[in-house]
Amino acid sequence: MFTWYHTIMRLHTAELMKFIGRHNTIILTTHDPADADGLGAEMILACILRQQGKEFRIINASATPKHFQFMDPQRIIEQWDDEQHKGLPERTGMILLDTADVDNTGVMKEVICRSPEVLVIDHHEPKPGLAFEGISDPTAASTCELTVALAETLITPIDPQAAFAAYIGIAYDTGFFAYPKTGPRTLRAALMLLERGVEPNEVYRHLHENTSVGALLLQQKAIASMTLHCKNRVAAQILRLDDFASAGALPEDTDGLVNFPLKTRDIVVSLMIKESQDGKIRCSLRSKGAVNVAKIAQEFHGGGHVNASGFKSKLDIDQTLAAALAKIAEHLDKP
Repeated sequence: MFTWYHTIMRLHTAELMKFIGRHNTIILTTHDPADADGLGAEMILACILRQQGKEFRIINASATPKHFQFMDPQRIIEQWDDEQHKGLPERTGMILLDTADVDNTGVMKEVICRSPEVLVIDHHEPKPGLAFEGISDPTAASTCELTVALAETLITPIDPQAAFAAYIGIAYDTGFFAYPKTGPRTLRAALMLLERGVEPNEVYRHLHENTSVGALLLQQKAIASMTLHCKNRVAAQILRLDDFASAGALPEDTDGLVNFPLKTRDIVVSLMIKESQDGKIRCSLRSKGAVNVAKIAQEFHGGGHVNASGFKSKLDIDQTLAAALAKIAEHLDKP
């Protein structure tokens, strides 16, 4: 059943090992802000590099979001600092996890471009014109699934903390094994991590029973803002800076809110438009069935998965909503 997949993984592993062999020190990083899949994948790569006797550092553009800090109890993940890390990228290889698009890496974009060699490990839909290539598998349900398979192929010991973080990443990116890409490989990776002592209930509690009152109040505001479009097949939610301030909520407290409308039978696309402190407008897109929101996001220079994507907008909130709805309407009935 897994013969073809094992062949692919051997090729991926060979590419990873060649890259590792060319560098004494390696920096691991992911998109900004980091999420559970990116963080978990960094932890698994740390196990691989440790086994190979390589020095490494995990450095992300910004601090780990508060609701994911439990994934790094030893605080090995660093935030980029111009003074502290000055001159480091030029002396190291760099592995970019859970994205192939440097535009999604915040201040690490310039850092990544200073490295002599960059390897991408990602599972998102390919986006044309990206600068770096590497290990890409859009059929994988998460980057954690992909990195766990790499560790398995290399017979790498996965320590309990990394196993916990990787299981969280898989659960997070698959909606607890409910999203379309979930398959035998996903469950195989999860089983490996369970065999290393991961407790699924503990993962669930951290992901779904650990939010603040501010996050709850923000959810109330998001639902209150909801409008329906395209004969009730599309739901749109809007969160402005005032909403975050009055709820006492943080940007990461929006996590998962865009998925809520998809619980309704008739709604097939959900979008959430958020105003950020930096003045940028961000749009998250989710879908079910055959609607490919990755293609919609790419038309706005964003990207992601078939059923989960996003983009940044230079327009204001109302203009972004109108433009996004127009594109969604175009794609809604495409095969």
